[in-house]
Amino acid sequence: MAQQARAVRTRRAILEAAAAVFDECGYEGASTTEILTRSGLTRGALYFHFPSKEAIADAVIDAQAEALVPPPHKVKLQATIDLTMAFAERLRTDVVLRAAIRLSVEQASYRTPTAAAYRGPADVIVNLLTTARREGELLTTVDPEEVTQLIVGAFAGIQLLSQVYEERRDLPCRIAVLWKYLLPSLAVPGLLPHLRANPERGAVALATVTAAAVTGPGADTADPGAGDPAGVDGAATDADDAVPGADDAATDADDADGGTDDADVDPPESAAGLAPSVEGA
Repeated sequence: MAQQARAVRTRRAILEAAAAVFDECGYEGASTTEILTRSGLTRGALYFHFPSKEAIADAVIDAQAEALVPPPHKVKLQATIDLTMAFAERLRTDVVLRAAIRLSVEQASYRTPTAAAYRGPADVIVNLLTTARREGELLTTVDPEEVTQLIVGAFAGIQLLSQVYEERRDLPCRIAVLWKYLLPSLAVPGLLPHLRANPERGAVALATVTAAAVTGPGADTADPGAGDPAGVDGAATDADDAVPGADDAATDADDADGGTDDADVDPPESAAGLAPSVEGA
């Protein structure tokens, strides 16, 4: 067991060192010598885990699956928003994820054999949107496959612009703006005012996913928004109430709490009320 744990740590150290080099230099400019220097490991240790630089790059691409776990939410359109916002937040601090994105873009020098770089995010999003349509959250004109390609393509371009101009510091704001203009074309009118896509949402969604990974899988929670910055809390209750058949998240939470006032539930808003949730983007 000790040897196995050490092997896992060694593999992770190689991935993180390689990711830092890929992120800074790209695939073509990265060398196994530099990766070894960053990791502090021997060449034998590297080749024990990875037979080539391409194999390391493949593993970096695969590692992005960790960032593709949707935050738990009964309303799947909100879960889709939260997934992209959490992904944007994580891009700012996770070097392995940043490297995976750069490798995905640099198809001229590094080609993924299964196109998993973009297929992974697309698979997760299309599943969420398909469920959202089945639950009555989407307009009847919405095609989940088409919208998925739009979201993945737009995110890829937006994060690249954010990297060039602001080193991704403003990425959450840019993704919030994307949703501000996209949501009116997707959500049914009754749900639209209750969705949240403000820049601060990503940090909360990421914390929720991290906590869920520690505590283990369970039923969808009411919302990662409890205790969010102003304008975020209550989103689940509003959204659940707006979709026929959705569970009353506030009631569930109140029952567990011994009976909390309904005063915590956000009041109804107009469709224009979505704009404040992305204000300052």
